Formats: sequence, C-alpha cells, structure tokens
Amino acid sequence: MRIDLHTHSTASDGTDTPAELVRNAAAAGLDVIALTDHDTTRGYAEATAALPAGLTLVTGAELSCRVDGIGLHMLAYLFDPEEPELARERELVRDDRVPRARGMVAKLQALGVPVTWEQVARIAGDGSVGRPHVAEAMVELGVVGSVSDAFVPEWLADGGRAYVGKHELDPFDAIRLVKAAGGVTVFAHPLAVKRGRVVPETVIAELASAGLDGIEVDHTDHDAPTRARLRGLAAELGLLTTGSSDYHGGRKAVRLGECTTDPEIYGEITRRATGAFPVPGAGGTGR
Repeated sequence: MRIDLHTHSTASDGTDTPAELVRNAAAAGLDVIALTDHDTTRGYAEATAALPAGLTLVTGAELSCRVDGIGLHMLAYLFDPEEPELARERELVRDDRVPRARGMVAKLQALGVPVTWEQVARIAGDGSVGRPHVAEAMVELGVVGSVSDAFVPEWLADGGRAYVGKHELDPFDAIRLVKAAGGVTVFAHPLAVKRGRVVPETVIAELASAGLDGIEVDHTDHDAPTRARLRGLAAELGLLTTGSSDYHGGRKAVRLGECTTDPEIYGEITRRATGAFPVPGAGGTGR
C-alpha cells in the first residue's frame, strides 16, 4: 500500500481542487490519501464525491498552533467535523486569515513590493487565504523565484519583515480538542528548520505526555540525519511515525506520494480514531 497522509487542495492553499486531488492521487498510484487543508474541512464533500475506486480518503485538517512564540502545525485525522468546540476554534483561525493577509500586503507595500490585496484575493480564490497566496503574488511580481523563497526572514517567515501573526491554537489545547472529537494527532514536520524556529524536543515530549499520537518524520523538509533523530525520539516517547508529501499542487515542487506512511502505522491511526472513518472510493464522478 502507498499511503500519503498530508495533502492540500484549493479549500486552503493547494492548487488542485479536492476532486482533482483525489483523481491525481489515484493516477500517482496511491492507495490512501489524507486531505488535510489548513484549519478547514470544506473540501471533504467534493473529494468524497469524486473519489475513484481503489483509493481511500482519510479526512483531516492541519491546525495552526503556537507555543512559546513558535508556530507549529498539528495534523488532525478522522475527527468529527461537527464537534462544536473544535469547529469553533477552526472558525476563529479562518476568520483571522483575511485581516492577517491584508496586514502582510501592507507590510510588503511599505517595503517597496507592489503587491495588492486584489492580487492576493484572486490567487486565493475560494480557499482560506494564507501566506502561500501572498508568496505566489510575490512570485508573479518577480520579487522571489518561488513560493519557498518567500518563506525567509527577509519576507514571510515567522518573525520576518512582512510577517503578521494570527489566531492560533495552543497545541496542548489542539490535542485535547481533537481527542474530544474522536480524532488522532500528528505533529507536522516538527524539525523543518528551513521554515523558521522549531520547538525543542522537550516540548515534543510534553506534547506526547498530553496525548500526541505521532510525529511526521519522512517529509521533504527533513534531511536524513533529522529523520533518524526523529525516529529515535519517537521510539523513546512511544509515538507513531508518519511520512507524507505535504502536497500543494503546482504551488510547491513536491509530488504526491513523495514520502509515504507505513501501512501498519496507518492501521494504528484508524484503530485509534472514533470520530470518523476512512472513506473507500466507489468510482466517484464529482468534478
């Protein structure tokens, strides 16, 4: 089985619609794909309707969190999307995205970058506007060569010159909320130092004690020594280890299935979940 547990669609900051995403996943030879858009579940219905036979969909989300001034992302799988407390927190994060993006546009303009809110809104479309959309506007203007090049201290990285904060969950609260909604939590790309500051291993240990289920080890932002270090830490803390592409379509040069999760780990995730269950494909025709 080929299992990719971290992907994004146009419901947040990917370039594939949810329907395109699942069709592309099947074409890439995947057996299981998780839809983990940022702080939203809006893509579920379209992805499910279009799900090809032979592909299983894991519903999820990537939750924006912050602890001790450091941003981090928490992957939440198979939770009940209607559970009110978690739904309310996701809504608070989403509602803060527009003023945040407008703030980044204003900072870029003050730095001499001729980006406009209209440009960023066009790029975001119906998705939850975020830093990747601002970064793509910078690419269009020729300010940076790629979306990744915008995520540096000079521009949009945490604490960068054009960075603006937003409402984010405390990760300990995120674990509690996801658990209460019957879901499973995995710390996304925990040592992706190229993205900015990362939490120390002592915090990962505290999160494990609070009920964190796993950490994302095999990720394109982790080199081989980092992956080995994380595997050792996971073994020490009793955490599951996952692998995923963090696919964003054409916005990043990462292929579906570039990193994958061991089937036994996937089985354990599904065994722990009680809020929702994987959806087997039935040859969907959704567009």
